[in-house]
Amino acid sequence: MALYTKAQINHIKHQALQFSQQQDVALLLDNNFSVNACNLSEVEFVAAFGVKDFIEVNSSCFDTLNNFLTKHAGKYVFTQLNYDIKNELEQLHSNHPNHVGFAKLIAFVPMQLVVINAQLEVVEGADLATSLLQGNLGFDVVKSDAVMMQPKVIKSQYLYDVECIKQHIVEGDVYELNYCMEFYNSQAVINPFQVYDKLKVKSPVPFGAFFKWFDRYLICASPERFICRKDDTVFVQPIKGTAPRHENAATDEQHKQALLDSEKERAENLMIVDLMRNDLAITAQTGTVKVEELFGIYSFPQVHQMISTVSSKPVMPINNVEVIKRAFPMGSMTGAPKIMAMQLIERYEQTQRGLYSGTVGYFAPNGNFDFNVVIRSLQYNAQHKYLSYEVGSAITYDSIPEQEYEECLLKAQAMLAVLA
Repeated sequence: MALYTKAQINHIKHQALQFSQQQDVALLLDNNFSVNACNLSEVEFVAAFGVKDFIEVNSSCFDTLNNFLTKHAGKYVFTQLNYDIKNELEQLHSNHPNHVGFAKLIAFVPMQLVVINAQLEVVEGADLATSLLQGNLGFDVVKSDAVMMQPKVIKSQYLYDVECIKQHIVEGDVYELNYCMEFYNSQAVINPFQVYDKLKVKSPVPFGAFFKWFDRYLICASPERFICRKDDTVFVQPIKGTAPRHENAATDEQHKQALLDSEKERAENLMIVDLMRNDLAITAQTGTVKVEELFGIYSFPQVHQMISTVSSKPVMPINNVEVIKRAFPMGSMTGAPKIMAMQLIERYEQTQRGLYSGTVGYFAPNGNFDFNVVIRSLQYNAQHKYLSYEVGSAITYDSIPEQEYEECLLKAQAMLAVLA
């Protein structure tokens, strides 16, 4: 297997993004040389181009996906799952508008593929990797207008909604709820490739993704893993707890320590850890669910994050789709109890989440899989010129509405910067 330096791999990544301009379908998954919680990542970079076979459906998603994986056993299958697949799992609905328009499920086997593992070895697509390394493609010139994003929910409404959600907590309906809001521009003209390139520089994170599906784009700088499988063990890694970075090292360390010591943030994190322990237990062998790390603090260019890791060993035989299905959607993006939280999300939010709060990832030929949480992401429908991003925070009894609003703006900083 070919072994490359970081500089060479960075060139391959850059050329792969430029090569994506020539494709109707392209997916890039990028670890950005990041340190992962519990060192779980097997892959540094994936570039998948074109389609040999695909599915794109809005119903019977998990059964359809399982059949597709059976058909393509022994191959890499790349997959996106939309948050609103929840409606197939429980008596739920999604009546808000979805202007970006990704299908609930898209999965495909690519025509061309490069896979570079965590040891920086090319394990798939050596010839294409060499071509990209030797290439010098440039970005297409696309006129970009100034892009100003406007909130779907004004600040006063957001603060009022948080107070209403806190009342639900007082009344015992939920004890934590992830409340999100959309920022959008309905006449945006952007070059998605250049925007993603800027976002990578601004916010290099372990679960970055660029997905082009014809005229729809996902530009993702996610720091969060939803779920992965390594051999006989499944892991989930919820993020709950955010603190800003600071240029001054001493102040930055204070922010980091304050996050670790925060009773509120630890309580939020623990609630979701418990929920995701229960989700994994549905498909786990008795006694195998355990917390690998609780309240780990990991630092990214924009924020410090509190990440916990939970593992289990699934009962055998059980297929991978069933394991994912029983944990979906990820508790870090719903709240708890999960069903009531999702009902209240529909009541208070004004946008159908779609791919936001969903997941993008891959199934590997060896039976392993790895999927992110689609957050810190821009979505773009080039045909309709609709550009969108969503941000949110976990609302608990102790939440202060103004601080929750500021946390949302903090999470949006990198995306705002690349659009400025």
